[in-house]
Amino acid sequence: MKHLLVAFICAVFTFSTAYAQGAKKKKETVTFFVEGMDCANCVKKIEKNIAFEKGVSDLKCDLTTRTAVVTYRSDKTSKTKLASAFKKIGMEATPVDNGAGCPVNPAKKK
Repeated sequence: MKHLLVAFICAVFTFSTAYAQGAKKKKETVTFFVEGMDCANCVKKIEKNIAFEKGVSDLKCDLTTRTAVVTYRSDKTSKTKLASAFKKIGMEATPVDNGAGCPVNPAKKK
């Protein structure tokens, strides 16, 4: 009887571990073109705020291209929610299609 109980407990742990590994949440990465990011303080502002949004697991800002690459859990947040988070800190962020490059800045187009 003890052997049967031990085998049952081992089976429960095995299945629960396998289920937990299969239930890992999907991560997605999006690149935002950030219209208002024009100095090092802007980068710090983004890093201090967006990095701590719910679901965000990684954030990399590039001042020269004015982009922010955000890796997030799709079950916790979305591109739309992240864009809203940028608006909260006073910056306009537009998701960039991978491979399409950054949108043209109308202020610099002449």
